[in-house]
Amino acid sequence: MTDERLFIVTYDISDAKRWRRVFKVMHGYGEWLQLSVFQCRLTRRRRAELETRLRELVRNGEDHVLLIDVGPADRIELAVESIGKTFAKIERRATVI
Repeated sequence: MTDERLFIVTYDISDAKRWRRVFKVMHGYGEWLQLSVFQCRLTRRRRAELETRLRELVRNGEDHVLLIDVGPADRIELAVESIGKTFAKIERRATVI
């Protein structure tokens, strides 16, 4: 059993330069699903690191980030319904700490 939890992280950043910075940070923590949406399998420590990094980039009152805790990563099989473009399912993989 792992202590990882599955998170969906989505964001609305008002400035293009900040948006690119957030996008780059997110690539280090999860898998890109679509524009401004990531799937992340995070330990408690990695989640705290991600939150700290995002708080350094995001401007209160201008930007918005949602971290949606879906549940324990080893017991959740994310079900995504896609309308329009084909959705490529992201396979589970080991987390590098």
